[in-house]
Amino acid sequence: MSMTALFTGRSPSGGEHVTDVYHYAARKGAIEAVDVAAADLGIDVHLVSEAVRHLMESRLLRADDGTGGRFVPVDPDLAVASLVSSVEREIYRRRELIDQIRERVGVFGARTGGDPPPSTVEYLVGAMEVRGFLKTAGDACRDELLVLQGGVGEAGDLSQMFLVLVARGVTVRVICQHRSRADVATRLAMKRLTDAGVEVYTVSHVPRSAIVFDRSLVVLFGDGEGGEGGDVSLARVRNQGIAQFFLDMFNHLWETATPLEGVEFGYATVADDLQQSIATLMAKGYTDEVVARKLGMSVRSCRRHIATLMRDLDATSRFQAGVEAARKFLKTG
Repeated sequence: MSMTALFTGRSPSGGEHVTDVYHYAARKGAIEAVDVAAADLGIDVHLVSEAVRHLMESRLLRADDGTGGRFVPVDPDLAVASLVSSVEREIYRRRELIDQIRERVGVFGARTGGDPPPSTVEYLVGAMEVRGFLKTAGDACRDELLVLQGGVGEAGDLSQMFLVLVARGVTVRVICQHRSRADVATRLAMKRLTDAGVEVYTVSHVPRSAIVFDRSLVVLFGDGEGGEGGDVSLARVRNQGIAQFFLDMFNHLWETATPLEGVEFGYATVADDLQQSIATLMAKGYTDEVVARKLGMSVRSCRRHIATLMRDLDATSRFQAGVEAARKFLKTG
């Protein structure tokens, strides 16, 4: 049976009994024999056999080892995960083949003075496609991975990929926002990365989540050309000039960032930097909500920092506190 049949619900003869046969297997714990199941259900043996075959191809039944005639039901969620995994592998096997073909044919265009490719940007939409691409790009990474982690969850949980790459000897450097220090669970997760050899630094604000693989492939998360309705999306860019721009920006942020040195280090080591950023935004007249969003923290935490600033500066208004604090940090800087 084709993949199309699996996903559209079309099935061979006996397909109308597939649900009954699966529920029977789930209720009994197994189909001990097809003829027994047919008799119990009052369905023709041939139709039950077809239904069993359909369920096997859909990964909803598996043959019990050693019997050949006994079939055990599989949890639907596990069946879906198994099918999706195989589809992901096939998608990216074909994508890599397409890239190889383009690269080989492109050589002839370069030698004959042909026009360059019309675009160096490719957009990927959907969790499955994005996840598969990142797995492929991570497998191909050999020397260095640079990560800018902006909004929480924007780039997803990539910690497992970081650990795998570090174990292979790849240098992994991550810049995330100071808010990563605020939550104990997040700090524990970060400590696991730093203990493994990942270098993690924090800054007040990261404008965009991005990854640079081996100083050449740039991945931007949540691009405006992405999907609708909250679909996971990214743009992959193969352009050395753009890659160099992101390398320069990363290195600039790295020089001003603060290392995450352990699970016991919260906001204390970055308090001045954080207050300076808050003061600068307050002086521009931004609301608490906008300041919090720009710095990637909760409004409640932001207001707590603002209250501390106003108290320390004996300010009577937010704007006054922002201006005076900005001047203070400018002098001490």
